[in-house]
Amino acid sequence: MQTQPFTISQRQGKNQYYEEPLTPNVRSLEMVRISAGTFLMGSPKGELKRSSNEGPQHQVTVSEFFMARYPVTQSQWQAVVAMSQVNQKLEVEPSRFQGDDRPVENVSWYDAVEFCDRISAHTHRIYRLPTEAEWEYACRAGTTTPFHFGETIITDLANYRGTDDKKLGVSGSYGPGPKGKYRQETTPVDHFDIANAFGLCDMHGNVWEWCQDHWHDSYKGAPADGSAWTKGGNSNRRVLRGGSWDFDPEICRSARRDYYGPEVRNDFIGFRVVSEPPRSLQ
Repeated sequence: MQTQPFTISQRQGKNQYYEEPLTPNVRSLEMVRISAGTFLMGSPKGELKRSSNEGPQHQVTVSEFFMARYPVTQSQWQAVVAMSQVNQKLEVEPSRFQGDDRPVENVSWYDAVEFCDRISAHTHRIYRLPTEAEWEYACRAGTTTPFHFGETIITDLANYRGTDDKKLGVSGSYGPGPKGKYRQETTPVDHFDIANAFGLCDMHGNVWEWCQDHWHDSYKGAPADGSAWTKGGNSNRRVLRGGSWDFDPEICRSARRDYYGPEVRNDFIGFRVVSEPPRSLQ
């Protein structure tokens, strides 16, 4: 059977950012400006492999914020672990796949919040996890397709399971896209040298990323201002976004959402941080 044509769009754009130094010889946090705007959150009913919890689509207006260009790396994690404890201890080397520039993984939602609290205390700026709406808005960067690349995804541009999983009956390809590699591990955060139009990297695949929000089974009643949805829902489940190295391509879609308990640690879960427009802590 002839392979259907497909298009991958590389829309890397220029954007403002600032660097947050942590310690000498460790990559600074590159905090990219995400301009305010309005977008349609969730997936349309006709999107391939859509889940019902991705709807109903609804309009959300997001205020300006800054988001880390990459997921938090292991060297950044270790630099922050050395800072003064706020609420809980942090393990120095939690990750299964070791490497200074690989994303930190095997970190719980509580660990990620402690990381944010320590940086906030150290820098006198507010750092936190993204809200689910902020994450999707930043990932899409103005696009409405399943991926910010376009209608499909390839393993030359993202780290996910690009081979068939016969046991689970899932495909290594999405729509018209080809099958690809299954690396079976994380990749360094700058491995693919590609970003979306906001300048963000690794929004699809590599590691799932924690968000602030409680899990809700649908968007019925969701806030329209981009804030964290922590009213109602299940507080024993926190939202994850982005897919990972160990999941098939459909899981990496911009609208795809999932959850784990906030105490869970796994080698496919990491996070990235956001900050509000720079200002001093009160």
